[in-house]
Amino acid sequence: MSHPDCRLNLRPLGTPRGVSSVVGPHGVGASPGDKKSKNKSIRGKKKSIFETYMSKEDISEGLKRGTLIQGVLRINPKKFHEAFIPSPDGDRDIFIDGVVARNRALNGDLVVVKLLPEEQWKVIKPESNDKETEGAYELDLPEELCGSHPPQQSVKGCNDSPDVIIEAQFDDSDSEDGHGNTQNVLVDGVKKLSVCVHDKGKEDSDTPVTKDESTSMSQDPRALPEKSLQRSAKVVYILEKKHSRAATGFLKLLADKNSELFRKYALFSPSDHRVPRIYVPLKDCPQDFVTRPKDYANTLFICRIVDWKEDSNFALGQLAKSLGQAGEIEPETEGILTEYGVDFSDFSSEVLDCLPQGLPWTIPPEEFSKRRDLRKDCIFTIDPSTARDLDDALSCKPLADGNFEVGVHIADVSYFVPEGSPLDKVAAERATSVYLVQKVVPMLPRLLCEELCSLHPMTDKLTFSVIWTLTPEGKILCEWFGRTIIRSCTKLSYEHAQSMIESPTEKIPEKELPPISPEHTSEEVHRAVLNLHGIAKELRKQRFVDGALRLDQLKLAFTLDHETGLPQGCHIYEYRDSNKLVEEFMLLANMAVAHKTHRTFPERALLRRHPPPQTKMLNDLVEFCEQMGLPMDFSSAGALNKSLTETFGDDKYSLARKEVLTNMCSRPMQMALYFCSGVLQDQTQFRHYALNVPLYTHFTSPIRRFADVLVHRLLAAALGYGELPDLEPEALQKQADHCNDRRMASKRVQELSTGLFFAILVKESGPLESEAMVLGVLNQAFDVLVLRYGVQKRVYCNALPLRSHHFQKVGKKPELTLIWEPEDTEQEPVQQVVTIFSLVEVVLQAETATLKYSAVLKRPGTDGLLGLQDKEEPDAGGPEA
Repeated sequence: MSHPDCRLNLRPLGTPRGVSSVVGPHGVGASPGDKKSKNKSIRGKKKSIFETYMSKEDISEGLKRGTLIQGVLRINPKKFHEAFIPSPDGDRDIFIDGVVARNRALNGDLVVVKLLPEEQWKVIKPESNDKETEGAYELDLPEELCGSHPPQQSVKGCNDSPDVIIEAQFDDSDSEDGHGNTQNVLVDGVKKLSVCVHDKGKEDSDTPVTKDESTSMSQDPRALPEKSLQRSAKVVYILEKKHSRAATGFLKLLADKNSELFRKYALFSPSDHRVPRIYVPLKDCPQDFVTRPKDYANTLFICRIVDWKEDSNFALGQLAKSLGQAGEIEPETEGILTEYGVDFSDFSSEVLDCLPQGLPWTIPPEEFSKRRDLRKDCIFTIDPSTARDLDDALSCKPLADGNFEVGVHIADVSYFVPEGSPLDKVAAERATSVYLVQKVVPMLPRLLCEELCSLHPMTDKLTFSVIWTLTPEGKILCEWFGRTIIRSCTKLSYEHAQSMIESPTEKIPEKELPPISPEHTSEEVHRAVLNLHGIAKELRKQRFVDGALRLDQLKLAFTLDHETGLPQGCHIYEYRDSNKLVEEFMLLANMAVAHKTHRTFPERALLRRHPPPQTKMLNDLVEFCEQMGLPMDFSSAGALNKSLTETFGDDKYSLARKEVLTNMCSRPMQMALYFCSGVLQDQTQFRHYALNVPLYTHFTSPIRRFADVLVHRLLAAALGYGELPDLEPEALQKQADHCNDRRMASKRVQELSTGLFFAILVKESGPLESEAMVLGVLNQAFDVLVLRYGVQKRVYCNALPLRSHHFQKVGKKPELTLIWEPEDTEQEPVQQVVTIFSLVEVVLQAETATLKYSAVLKRPGTDGLLGLQDKEEPDAGGPEA
């Protein structure tokens, strides 16, 4: 007999296509070690759900012969039955359909797949929305493309709950009613997808309305033109489990109180629906969980997957710890860090023993003889006002002939991190500091990153410098690299530097500036900033003439309450001339060091490449722009940059449209990657697409990135300061891969942290109103970019008081006509047409008891925004992100 709630509770959401939903008294699929189960399946033994992995030998053979393909698995966060791996030839992604085909691999794992026979490939209907075939790309823009502040997207707290929304492809659109639950039924051996559309808001209504429409799979694909097939595959091996196998979520009792399982296990339901549900032993659970499960309904737990057997829909796991109440900043943050494998533990005593012991530490006298002494020079730092880890300082000395001596001085972190030491190992493992809205998880112990290495003013510091003679136009006349000692004369914030740039002729009052060391004057610093700004403008202009690309995406900064740590307000971070000034000289130093290390060690340089955009996605975008009548040129990074900067006016509508297009242009972009020059044969692959330069690396942030520490060691060896680091090209490549993985994880964590704080802001201060621009139109929903906050949301028609709505294509442009229910009976219904680039007004509102929030459209014709526009932003006194 089956139970009324087994439909929802007993199968992992988005469960395997091709796994029937027949449920016996013991719950779904098999149970961990449930050998004595009385409910034997019809054939008398348990049937496997997943295929056994191929052997290592067959895998390496298949990869060599090209019959198998490897790649990193991406599971669509909004439609978790869909997964993809990139196609090795840069064409359209390879599609992996359903949990069974994923074969227990998790998001981010390096997997090996085998293509399915052609008749099982995914059929793409000509009108299908591009998003369906490429799988939600989480944007992976390199920081060189969008400034040193990674872009924000709508993230965990901002995505609609896949518990409620399973967006499978029907007709040519998502199932956008926003309340569907998929179930799979086997009909004549052909997989069909049925969707239970519940009453709005009632997830468990017992009498589901079923729309039974077969997926595109049921048509014989061979009868279709080739263009409309997407290669589909199944996972046959996991080469590297890159996913942390940890998840945050909630504990539930199993549904069937009479089963043997009920006495041994609880069910862990992860918040991230890309992770399976997990059986956890009751002995790991709180003692009173079985008797008082409701007490734990809002408690966040962390669970680690220990095993996932071939015959079970669910994985087997261990509860790691209880985090606290869902929706609170610290438990949610700890959950995010754990899920992404960020090590936020205290540094061990073994690591701390590597640090200088006798404090206060002073520079040993022998260092003065080995380094160029620049302590008398006017050198200063420019950073965010709250920064404590100051990696880089600048100097600019006018020369008699009208040129300038410009220096970039970087903290000499490698001096304090001996190669092979426990400190080196932990820094290599962490690979990057992780910046959250409210705090930083540092790569190095605080004594180093906030004190000894950090370039605080008026103290002697060890640095690694690049010093050029530059013309006022930024042309390099000569270049010097070397170890130095500096004494910064002041710590400027970006705001201080900006005010200097904006008042070139007036003296800035002392009280508006930070303390400056007595050897230097504020005028001297002001002059240096102005000279650097003048050269930076020329360098920047030249970079764009030479074909660089920049995709500035909206980034949120929060003001936090000093007492509670809760967000009080937020604003879009403004990227100004002072930021650009620092960026130009960091780029110049990074390029100089890339050339120097690569010239000296052609096989051993650690460089950073940025591959060109994915061809298929780019072609789709080209087609879209042609349909929309937008004169965009995608032939090169420079051409794209020119199109984005010149196509648009500076009125409100044009600027919004530019934001939306920038957002669309970001999707085909690939990640920038660290690599070892000896491992890539083809030097054209070394290029950095966005910067449009042949060689690039990271040298300027060794306090927060381990790649830069490695580059410092290489540069030191190139200058004859020491031995070449003891790494073969393959070993260096392994380090590079690890840095890439951790950088990616840290970027996700940063986005999720922003999403968390924004969701809390909506809950505490909402509803929030904003203008938004439409990015995409579907049958029963549309996507918007919320301009005031830079988040993307989907607006569902069935959440609006509409009399009806109607979707059509006008030419190739999708259009949704909304007929609003009149507010009073005498009025006529208002009609509103929504199409791509429509400007609309939206309201962001919290959903009850969760950190999710939804966007609804404001009824046309109602008074402007609810006064939020005129409200002053809360005082920006709190620590800023």
